[in-house]
Amino acid sequence: MVMDINEIREYLPHRYPFLLVDRVMELTLGESIVAYKNVSINEPFFNGHFPHHPIMPGVLVVEALAQACGILGFKTVNKLPADGYVYYLVGSDNVRFKRPVMPGDRLELRAQVEREKRGIWKFKCQASIDGELAVEADITCAERKVA
Repeated sequence: MVMDINEIREYLPHRYPFLLVDRVMELTLGESIVAYKNVSINEPFFNGHFPHHPIMPGVLVVEALAQACGILGFKTVNKLPADGYVYYLVGSDNVRFKRPVMPGDRLELRAQVEREKRGIWKFKCQASIDGELAVEADITCAERKVA
């Protein structure tokens, strides 16, 4: 199941400059997702991180992985932010940064559902560039109805 940016915007409440998923390439409901983020020098965070050696902040790579997890969760349970639901990033464990992410990279985001119970989702995630692991993490998200 491929999703373009217009469909992604239906499943994520994030907007520029914080929407960090550009396309979904594969999605198996309740199981896994493969998406990507095209990293451009025009990203606002590169102005300060770092001006003479631009590197995407690691926390934003983890956020991009969490957003991919949110898409997978929303699609699996057939809910939308427009219906009043949100996925919160509530935990990240075993986070390891293996290589920097720089302008021009195409960051591949992979997440696999490990388990879901009462709206709490646990995912095994990896971000890579050209097949080289950049970040790995176990991410926990919570589905909640927004009042």
